[in-house]
Amino acid sequence: MEHYFTNSDNLKSEIKEFKVKISNIEFTFKTDNGVFSKGELDYGTYLLLSNVLKLDIKGRVLDLGCGYGAIGIIISKLKNVKMLMVDVNKRALHLTKMNAKENGVIVDIRESDGVSRIDDKFDYIVTNPPIRVGKTKLYELINDALLHLNKDGELFLVIRKEQGAKSFIKDFSKYKIDILDRNKGFYILRLKT
Repeated sequence: MEHYFTNSDNLKSEIKEFKVKISNIEFTFKTDNGVFSKGELDYGTYLLLSNVLKLDIKGRVLDLGCGYGAIGIIISKLKNVKMLMVDVNKRALHLTKMNAKENGVIVDIRESDGVSRIDDKFDYIVTNPPIRVGKTKLYELINDALLHLNKDGELFLVIRKEQGAKSFIKDFSKYKIDILDRNKGFYILRLKT
């Protein structure tokens, strides 16, 4: 089975486009087979963005597992921050480059499995993590990312109740965790080291 966190040369390309309005600005995104939520901005990402955009985000930001680029591009355009976007999926990175250009943002886009190829530190990390990689890999991904936060940095993520939100909160209790929002089974979490 093909997943959005893997690469496959055998997967037929079928680029589609959709538009979404956030903070009265219309964004256009090209998506394709083999990427997460290829037909629309999924509700979890929308909720995550709604909460993060309320905050006074400044400095360096990492979009971890950027997919076709919605989170990083929208935050970059609306908050004017220095954005790094990473993903392990080459097709997703290609789409991110197209979407950054389409939406008029300049962002740093790199291939990386989590933060494995990243030495930088960040003020904020934002992610709709790949839950389907399994609990062990997911926890490794988040723990490694937390090591890349500057002092007083924050990591924001979305996770569904049915995908283990409550156990995630318990398992990461050594960090300061705030539940910023709960809506339709989605939890928006903020972690600080």
